[in-house]
Amino acid sequence: MTLADLQAYCATKSGVSWDTPFGPDVLVFRVAGKIFALAPIDAFVSVNLKCDPEKAVDLRERYDGIKPGYHMNKQHWNTVDVTGTVPHRLILELVDHSYDLIRASLPKKLRDTL
Repeated sequence: MTLADLQAYCATKSGVSWDTPFGPDVLVFRVAGKIFALAPIDAFVSVNLKCDPEKAVDLRERYDGIKPGYHMNKQHWNTVDVTGTVPHRLILELVDHSYDLIRASLPKKLRDTL
């Protein structure tokens, strides 16, 4: 997976935007202004994704390429390797899961507009 692939996939989701609020090295993906994914720009080898805490533990035990979120709340975020150690389809599923978690946390009125 490339960063362009990730960006194109995220762009298909309703209400998604991206920016670089932490400087030029990290691309941040948001839904309605709330972060659901972060990826390094220059050396795209992983993506940080929000995850249900129980699911996060299970994924870390099953895949060497899924670790506690780098510089994130380790209970709620995973760092997912995108260089081939984690299946491409699973990466997309985890992007969906992260997006869905953040979308579900939005106020109903805002959710309904997405």
